[in-house]
Order: sequence, then C-alpha cells, then structure tokens
Amino acid sequence: MDFYQRCVQLLAIALPICLSACMVGPNFHQPDAPNVSRYTETPLPMKTASTPSAGQVGKPQLYVYQQTIPAEWWYLFHSPEINHLVEKGLANSPNLASAMAALRQAQETLNAQIGNSLFPAFDALGSGERQRAAQTPGSSSSVFNTVNASVNVSYTLDVFGGARRQIEALQAQVDYQQFQLLAAYLTLTTNIVTTAVTIASLEEQIEATRALVKDEEQQLTIIQKQFHLGGIADTTVLTQQTLVEQTRATLPPLEKSLSQSRHALSVLVGDYPDEKISPIRLEALVLPTKLPVSLPSDLVRQRPDVRASEALWHAASAQVGVATANLFPQFTITGTYGWSGSAVSSLFQSNNKVWNYLGQITQPVFHGGALLASRRGAIDAYDQSAAQYRQTVLQAFQNVADTLRALETDARTFQAQKAAEKAAYKNLKITQEQYFLGAINYLNLLTAEQQYHQTLISRIQAQATRYTDTAALFQALGGGWWNRHKGDYS
Repeated sequence: MDFYQRCVQLLAIALPICLSACMVGPNFHQPDAPNVSRYTETPLPMKTASTPSAGQVGKPQLYVYQQTIPAEWWYLFHSPEINHLVEKGLANSPNLASAMAALRQAQETLNAQIGNSLFPAFDALGSGERQRAAQTPGSSSSVFNTVNASVNVSYTLDVFGGARRQIEALQAQVDYQQFQLLAAYLTLTTNIVTTAVTIASLEEQIEATRALVKDEEQQLTIIQKQFHLGGIADTTVLTQQTLVEQTRATLPPLEKSLSQSRHALSVLVGDYPDEKISPIRLEALVLPTKLPVSLPSDLVRQRPDVRASEALWHAASAQVGVATANLFPQFTITGTYGWSGSAVSSLFQSNNKVWNYLGQITQPVFHGGALLASRRGAIDAYDQSAAQYRQTVLQAFQNVADTLRALETDARTFQAQKAAEKAAYKNLKITQEQYFLGAINYLNLLTAEQQYHQTLISRIQAQATRYTDTAALFQALGGGWWNRHKGDYS
C-alpha cells in the first residue's frame, strides 16, 4: 500500500470522527421573547385624537396590531421628493457602503477559517541543492547534487470541537455584520425622511416668522407716529421695539438650523452641500393613518440592534467552547510523499521514492494557569454579552413605548394648535371686517395678524412632529427589512 492510499484511509477515518465528535462548551439557543402583551404600562387607545378641520393631516392614526410593516415604509407619505432622496441615499451612502464591506470581510474571514480548520492542507515542495562535503581519502568527488520533490499533508482532528466552535463564532460575527448593515439601512432611510420633514417645517416657520416681523414692524410704525403726536408714552414704543427685535432674533437660529439640516440631508444622500435639493411642502405629505404595530414577542426578531446584540452573545458563547477545547488533547496527522535523488533526470525513479506519515497528540500539562484563565475570561465575556442583550431588549421596548406615547401626544398637541390657529384666524377675519367698517383702528388689526402668525408657527411645528414621530415608529419597530426583496441588501 503506497503513501497516497494510506493518507486517504487515514483521512477517511479522521473526517467522520471529527464531524461526529462532541463539541465542548455551551450550545447557544435563541433567547425566548419577553412574556409581555403590550409596550406601555397602561393600554393605548385604539387610535389617536383627530382634528377634522385640518384635513388629511388631522385624521386619527389607527394602531393595527400584527399588520406587516412595508419594507419601503416611506412611500406611505406619498412624497415623490422623499422617495427620490431615499433612493439616492441608498445608492450613494458611504456609511452603507462601509457596512456592506464589513459584511463581506466577515464572510471571507469565516470562509478562511472553514478552509483552515475543516479540510486537510496539501502543500507541494520542491528543492534543489548542490554542496561539497568533506573529502575522505580515496573518494572520487566531494561535490554532489540533491534534488527533492514532495507533497506534504497535514490535518488536525477537531475531536473536541474547538475549530467548529471558532467557525460558529465567526458565523455569529457574520450575522452581527448583517444586522449592522440592516441597522445602517434603517437609520439612513429614517434620517433622510425626518431631515426632509424638518427642512420643510423650518422653511414654513421662517416664512411665517418673516410675515410676523412685517406685521410687528408696521405696528411699530403706527405706534411711533402716535408717540410723535403725543398720543402714547414712549414706554409703549420701547415695548413694541423690543417685541420686533425679539421676533427678528428668532430668524437667525431658524435659518442656521435650516442650513445645517440642508447640509445634513446632502451628506445623507451622498451629495455636496451646494447641490440643489427639491423643496418639500408639509401640505403635500400624506400622514399614514394605519400604523402597523408588531406584537412585543415579534419585536426582538425584527429590531436590527437586538439581533446584532444576540449575534454577539452567540459569538461569546462559541468562544467559551473554543477556550474549553484548548484544555483537551490536540490530534494531528501529517505525512509526506515524494522523491529524492541526485539529478532531475532520474528523480522520479522508483528507488528514489520517499514517504512518511505521523500521528501526534498534544496534551496541555502546564501553562501557568493561562488556559484556565482564558476560559474564565470567555465565560465572563459571555455573561457580559448576555447582560448587554437584555439591556438592548429593554431599550427597544422603551423606544417603541415612548414613540407610541409621543404619537398620541402629538395628535392632541396638533389638535390644540390647530384650534388655536383656527380661532386666531377667525379673530383676524372679524377684526378685518371691523377695521373696514371703522369700528377699530389699524393697530388692533395688526395685533390680530400677529396672533394669527404666532399660532401658525406653532401649528407648523406640531404638524411636522406628527410626521417625524410616525417615521420614528417605523424605525422603532424594525423598518420591515424582512419584507424586502431577496438580495436587495445582503
């Protein structure tokens, strides 16, 4: 029986032993979902408050439990501009590209570990040597050649599962990077939507504030004329001047926030700040009225951050197995088959054939407690990952609960602000009629206009908050990534 046949027989025996051998260390099991029935301490209403006078944006939002979350949830706002921005961001985002590269790297690291651990290594070796030996009396020559050609085979039997646990840990790292990619995808899309809404809100607030400044300046002009005619005291003029300057002072922060938001949106979609972004009007957005709310038991399988934390916990579990396997014997099979001669022309003759094979067992005896300390450290890392996973789950539930409560509060706030705006508008119309009839002076009319613009700004802010918190709910529930077409981001 030649060397090749012997190696095949040994590997045929070794491979089944390795694949069927036990794996020391804990077997990781998917954690059970929290046994809770709702996100909030007290039950939520079936729907939020409604504001019929506000049109579509004032409609109540209905919580629909167990309804699937669309993968492209931003289409529910019915904004072509937002859809375009999201598509552009997904195509150009450096953060998304970085997360994809990290996933590919983790996958290749896993592939390398599988190749190094589960399969024997075959290496071809060739060498040529010319040397002069010490010459003895009567010898004909002290210079000769040595030529070698051989194939080396080595394989470490994974009897106690250390290599397979390492592969398990690397597979968990691949899962972690996969969910990091999904988290980057979800964060990017949500930030684009909320930033676009913020820009629309700031633009309308600036427009309303400028109109308010104009009204207050007109009012100041009238008061100054009255002061010069001796009709009022100078304190009234100073009070109005203070009001005008206070209102003007609100414009620079708004304009600064608008500029920063535009730059932030440019970065999110992969553009430079000087590139044009299509304007978005709040009135053009559709407020989703049916909000899918996942069951609490499903949340832990949907949130990318929870799944990423679970993957790290899984990797820590596998590392305990790796550290445990290092305490047990290591079995290695090596062999060499080849030819050795003095000339290349006669190298492959049968009398030049050489081979050997070797089985080796290495049992750790004394390492100064290093192996035991490594195992204890791996167990501590496992406990740390378990605690971090529980914390991530708690934060996820808090995030959903806070968002659901925010939506309820947003609806009531918008209802109150819309009522205030409506009342101010009615007061303005009545005041205008009275002014035209000569019942009141122009100062009363400007005061009514000022009140209307102030309530208008507050309503714009409340309306934008309804949109951004709705987007935040889709993010808090995981964003529907599991409903994407296969291969979109993998």
